[in-house]
Amino acid sequence: MRYADFGRRIREERKKLGLTQEKLAEDVNLSTAYIGQIERGERSPTLENIVAISNRLSVTVDYLLKDSVNPDGNIALKLWLQLMDGRTDQEKKMAVNVIKVLFNSLDENNGSKE
Repeated sequence: MRYADFGRRIREERKKLGLTQEKLAEDVNLSTAYIGQIERGERSPTLENIVAISNRLSVTVDYLLKDSVNPDGNIALKLWLQLMDGRTDQEKKMAVNVIKVLFNSLDENNGSKE
């Protein structure tokens, strides 16, 4: 995780809202020193604290973590989930079976080329 970028975004959002570190710390039940360390990238907050801070700042957790998450890491899985969204169980089973047949065919063709 890129703690410096994470902390910078917290600082920017805090300042946009006109909050001091002290007020943010008070609102999320953390110490001012801890908020300062997070903003400087010196501390790694717990998930619970990340959620509390993002809620107080009215931003999403993914916004705060955006440099730490690799959105391109599993495009195929994301696409599959989008395709399956809203489908019945029967339709999902049919899709899985079609993919299995396709992959078996690909495997057979790749095996014959070796």
